[in-house]
Amino acid sequence: MSTYTAEIRWSRGEQKFTDNRYRRAHTWRFDGGTVVPASSSPAVVPLPMSDASAVDPEEAFVASLSSCHMLWFLSLAAKQGYTVDAYADDASGVMTKNAAGKLAMTTVSLHPLVTFSGAKLPDRAALDALHHTAHGECFIAASIRSEVVIEPRFKG
Repeated sequence: MSTYTAEIRWSRGEQKFTDNRYRRAHTWRFDGGTVVPASSSPAVVPLPMSDASAVDPEEAFVASLSSCHMLWFLSLAAKQGYTVDAYADDASGVMTKNAAGKLAMTTVSLHPLVTFSGAKLPDRAALDALHHTAHGECFIAASIRSEVVIEPRFKG
């Protein structure tokens, strides 16, 4: 068993609070010391109460899923003897009402584009199999109920 931590910090300062117009900007601090500016999404809480330049939980959710998938993909590709030179993903998530009528991240779509080099290059079937296995191994994907769509871009 492993435990992962994040320190989430917000303080009111001199702002009024009970009018519900307080700033949602806060920080995430991770165990390695990285501090990330965070906020509610301006799509959820309007400006200036949100900070559009900060990471919001919905963006972090999409990035977390994409990152987990990528890390598994790279590991699997290396074990199978493929040399990956670059990996890019333009991931997106859709927030809409779920079957219970609650707002939820209902679909996350990954669009990975992987560049390979060397004598051993995967064909489309091998690439799809790598992505399928990576998705099956991803801890974040196994932890969520949202549909996750993997749409790899093929560079043949």
